[in-house]
Amino acid sequence: MKTTTGQKLKIGIFTAIGILILFVAIFLIGSQKNLFSSTYRVHGVFKNVGGLQVGNNVRLAGINVGVVEGIQILTDTSVRVDLTLNTSVQKFVKTDAKLSIGTDGFIGDKLITISPGGATTTQIAQEGQQLATVPPFDTDKLIARATKIIDNAATLTGDLSEIVGKVNQGKGSIGRLLNNDKMAKDMEHTVSEAKKTMSSVKTTTGTLNEDLKAAQSNFLLKGFFKKKQKAAQAKKDSIEKAKKAVSDTTTKKKRRGFLGIGKKE
Repeated sequence: MKTTTGQKLKIGIFTAIGILILFVAIFLIGSQKNLFSSTYRVHGVFKNVGGLQVGNNVRLAGINVGVVEGIQILTDTSVRVDLTLNTSVQKFVKTDAKLSIGTDGFIGDKLITISPGGATTTQIAQEGQQLATVPPFDTDKLIARATKIIDNAATLTGDLSEIVGKVNQGKGSIGRLLNNDKMAKDMEHTVSEAKKTMSSVKTTTGTLNEDLKAAQSNFLLKGFFKKKQKAAQAKKDSIEKAKKAVSDTTTKKKRRGFLGIGKKE
């Protein structure tokens, strides 16, 4: 049975439609759209989406709860991101929820993470609600800084290697010191003499301290004996004065007695 041109055309059209449907199904499954569950939409505005693409996952508490529906540039500093979420998680997303851009693993695809909120309000985010956003972590700046640090480390390593090479070759003061046996011996002798000098100074200082203590003791003893001598002299003078006073009193009494006897007679 021969196939006519019309039949071939019909077969081609049906084949093309089938392939198109297959691609659409694959896209929808890859985007994880819930074709048989109800959804609602929310959106947020970012300054930079950091490579986020339509169809990337949206996660709440580590669970995929929706997809990125659309990305639209509003101005040169703002980008609107529309999200389609399952209504089953709507009760957990409050009006103070925040959207942030993360990564699926260290180098995986970008995704949106929802912080459910509820700290300041209990109102549930409704259809078309705009949610607050958190600026994404700029991996480009991190890579640039890491590259700069690596370059600096490489330069430092090269300089250090050059210095070590010169030291090993005996160049420079340190190199000559480390590689010259005579200089090393002279340095050792100098250190030894310095130790001896310090020991002598220490001994001299000890002797000087002893002499100073002895001189101080002699000075104190001299003052002590001088005070003793003065006290003894003062005591002697007091005794002499007392003796003189007693003698004077006795003489006066004798004189008075003598004069009294003459009057009686």
